[in-house]
Amino acid sequence: MTEAKNVLGQKLEFCCGSPLTGFYRNGFCETGDQDLGSHVVCAEVTNEFLDFSRLRGNDLITPRPGFNFPGLKAGDRWCLCVSRWREALEAGVAPPVVLAATHEKALQVVELDKLKKYAIDTDS
Repeated sequence: MTEAKNVLGQKLEFCCGSPLTGFYRNGFCETGDQDLGSHVVCAEVTNEFLDFSRLRGNDLITPRPGFNFPGLKAGDRWCLCVSRWREALEAGVAPPVVLAATHEKALQVVELDKLKKYAIDTDS
């Protein structure tokens, strides 16, 4: 099995453990054949994005204990579907992105320069 790469061509870094994110719920924005939504963008969600997503039919705010989902609040990091991030970008509500934790597959949908405009410093 090959090592996952991020959008910068380096080893994919950890996105978040609290709440535990990723399609595989391992904290990484890894993807595979079963991940039809391509949950590859490590984003720090904002209230504007959460409201936007809920209006689009994906409520990320309400906890769903049956799915081990605590619900998100502004400031949480989460592996987003790349198509939803792009949709939010087009609507002017794209949340900030952690490039080192965003899977290279995101580049099939969004250009690196657009992701870089929303990049946040992971050392802060």
